[in-house]
Amino acid sequence: MSGAGEWLASEKAFYVTTPIYYVNDAPHIGHAYTTTAGDFLTRWHRQRGEKVWYLTGVDEHGTKVQRAADAGGVTPQQWVDRLVEQSWLPVLETVDAANDDFIRTTQSRHVERVQKFWEKVRDNGFVYSDAYEGPYCVGCEEFKFPGDLIEGTGEFEGQMVCPVHGKPAEELREDNWFFKLSAFGDRLIEHYEAHPNAVRPQSAYNEVMAFLRKGLVDISMSRSSVDWGIPLTWDPEQVVYVWFDALLNYATAVGYGSEPGTDEAARYATTWPADVHLVGKDILRFHAVYWPAMLLAADQPMPKQVFAHGWLLVGGEKMSKSKLTGIAPEQIIDHFGSDAFRYYFMRAISFGQDGSFSWEDMTARYTSELANGLGNLASRATAMVGKYRDGVLPEAGPLTAAEDAVVERLAAASVAADRAMDELDFATAIGEVRSVVELVNQYVTEVEPWVLAKDEANAQRLDTVLYTMCEALRGVAVLYNPLMPKAMSSLWQHLGAHEALGELGAQRVSEAGRWGQLPAGAHVTKGYALFPRLPDDAPES
Repeated sequence: MSGAGEWLASEKAFYVTTPIYYVNDAPHIGHAYTTTAGDFLTRWHRQRGEKVWYLTGVDEHGTKVQRAADAGGVTPQQWVDRLVEQSWLPVLETVDAANDDFIRTTQSRHVERVQKFWEKVRDNGFVYSDAYEGPYCVGCEEFKFPGDLIEGTGEFEGQMVCPVHGKPAEELREDNWFFKLSAFGDRLIEHYEAHPNAVRPQSAYNEVMAFLRKGLVDISMSRSSVDWGIPLTWDPEQVVYVWFDALLNYATAVGYGSEPGTDEAARYATTWPADVHLVGKDILRFHAVYWPAMLLAADQPMPKQVFAHGWLLVGGEKMSKSKLTGIAPEQIIDHFGSDAFRYYFMRAISFGQDGSFSWEDMTARYTSELANGLGNLASRATAMVGKYRDGVLPEAGPLTAAEDAVVERLAAASVAADRAMDELDFATAIGEVRSVVELVNQYVTEVEPWVLAKDEANAQRLDTVLYTMCEALRGVAVLYNPLMPKAMSSLWQHLGAHEALGELGAQRVSEAGRWGQLPAGAHVTKGYALFPRLPDDAPES
C-alpha cells in the first residue's frame, strides 16, 4: 500500500474497484477475471505516471455465509477467516495482482463506517420502519420483485424461480427498516441522461434506464431474521441488509466517515468518487441504481462510471460454483503461467460481453501468439545480437522503407492502445501491441538477417536490422508491462534496457512509441524463453 503522506496532496487518484466477492466458498476464474481486468487497467494508469488506488476485497456477511459456516460446523467468523487466508488472499498472488488495499466487511474500519453512513441516511429522512413480505433469493442475497422470477423447469416445474440460480426464492415475512429508494428515481434518470458514460457498455446503460423508467419502490435496508451482519445502532436486533453493507466498502475502504484532519480523511478527499466500478452484469442493478441512490441520500458524490462486464462461460454455462462450472485459477496458471492467464482473458474476450473459455483455445493462443509470436521474436533478436555482435547492441545505419514501417506501426499502436484503454477495450489495446510483434516477425522473415551476416559488406545493414528488432521490443515491453509484468520484466533485462533506461515501471506509455530510446552499446543477453513450451499434461476435464 502507498504511504499515507501522498494522500495529503490535492491530486485526485484514479480509483478502480472490483466487486467484493462472497466468501461462502473458494474463488473461481470468474472472480480472477474481474480482478485481472482491474489490475491491467490500474497498472496501465500507473505507467502513465498517474496516482492510482486499486481496491478489491471480500463480502463476509449475509445468509449464504451463515449457512455455509453452519454446514461446516464452525462460526461464521471462523469460516470467513479460514477462506480469506487460505483462498482469497492467495489468489491475488496467483494472478499477480498489484492491489493497493483489500477490504473485509468484518473489519472494524468498515463496520463502524457503515453504521455512521446509515445513521446519516436516517437523519436525512430516508429510512423508515415497515414490514416486508415477498420472495428472497439467498443465492443472490436479493429481495426479488415478482416480475424478476421466471417459470421453473425440471424438478422446479410449476414454480417461480430465480433466473440466475434456477431455484425457487424463499418467501420472507419480516419487520424491517426500509430505504426510500423511490425518492431518487428522477434524479438518477436525470444524471444518467446527462452522463451516458456513467454506465457502460451501452447494453448495461439501456438496462438501467429501462429499470429506472418503470419507477423505483422502497426496499428493505435491514434484516431481522439474520444474525450475521452489522447491527443497526438504533435497533441492534436488526442487521444491515448484506448488499447495503457490502456496497459501502468502496467508500469505507478509502476513509468515508473518518475524523476530519486525519490521513484517512485526506485519502477519501483525494480518492472518492470512484472512477470505475468493475462489476459482473448480474449485479448491475445494485451498483447503478441502489448504490448511487444511497450516496445521494447521504449527500455523497456518485461514482463516475459503473462498467458491467459479461459472464465467463464454460460449456455454454455461466461460471459458478452452484452449477459446478467453477474452475480454480491455479489450475490454469500452474500450467500456463500468470502472464499467459492475464493475456488470454483480456485478449480473447471482449470486455463487456460474454466469453467462452476452453483449454484448447488457450493452448492455441499461447502457442501462436505468445510462444511462437512474441517469445520467438525476443529469442531471435537477443540470440542474433549475441551471435553477430557479441551481445552489444549495434548502432543503426540509415533506415529503409522496411524499418520506417516498423517505426510508424509502433508509434501508431502506442497511441491507439492508450485510447482503447480509456474505453476499457482491453482486447483492442492488446491487439494493437500484438500488431507490432507480427509486423516485426514478418520484417525479420523478409530481410533475413542470417543471410546478411554471411557477407561483411552488409555489416551496417545487419546493424540496422538488429537494432530495429530490439528497439521495437523495447516499445512492446513498455506497452505489455501492465498486462504481463513478469515476462516483460525479463525481456527488459534481456534487452539491457534496465541498465540503460532504468526501471520498466518508470517508463511512460505516452513515450513508448518514440523511436530510438534503447541506446547502442546496451548489453543484450538471450536468457531463458519468455513463454516456454507447455507441459504435455493438462487437467482432466
